[in-house]
Amino acid sequence: MIGYIDSFESFGLVDGPGIRNVVFLSGCRLRCKYCHNPEMWVQEKNTITSDELVQKILRNRPYFKRNNGGVTFSGGEPLLQVDFLLDVCKKLKKEHIHIALDTCGVGIGKYDEILKYVDLILFDVKHTDRKNYKELTGQEMDASLEFIDAMNRSGKKVWIRQVVVPGMMDNEAYINSLVKYLKKIKNIERVEFLPFHHLGFEKYERLGIPNPFKDVKEMDVKKCEALYQKFLKKWKESK
Repeated sequence: MIGYIDSFESFGLVDGPGIRNVVFLSGCRLRCKYCHNPEMWVQEKNTITSDELVQKILRNRPYFKRNNGGVTFSGGEPLLQVDFLLDVCKKLKKEHIHIALDTCGVGIGKYDEILKYVDLILFDVKHTDRKNYKELTGQEMDASLEFIDAMNRSGKKVWIRQVVVPGMMDNEAYINSLVKYLKKIKNIERVEFLPFHHLGFEKYERLGIPNPFKDVKEMDVKKCEALYQKFLKKWKESK
């Protein structure tokens, strides 16, 4: 089975526990205004077979197994290549590899089946209400809500990721809405706030793609941490 990948990272440290291989699959339906990987929106010609990818990952097993790591499938949106992903995950599970899935939940279905082979879900929250979700991503929220239902049925561990954009998520009203939004998701182990940055801006210029957030300032890291602490307090109080 053939899949489309953008890149392969051998020593990832932020996309799940331990040292990880991170596979960036290409293709995404969303057009998030703060996206730092616009080169992955479209599936290009970088193909690999499922057996080739499995062997590439297994060659690195001595490194990530020592640190309770594994492999993380990211993107783009890995759930757009669900049949390829299923084939790879089934083969990796036979080798007892820890599998994490980094997703916004906007794929093409078969969620219950693929989540049988996933140990950890890194779920990217785009926005907490329909209007702003569509404004930010260009798509309706319904697909992500369908995936949340599948996440809850799976019983798998969940890490939440929230990009914090100045003027959009850095206020008490949004924090309150996020606390309410997360109540619909089960098995949350942790929540991460990721400060908006400009690291991917040169990609827009190189690809000739308009950058809708080119005038938005980077999120101050200290303010983001203070906001996170405020969120944690409210989240704990809501339980």
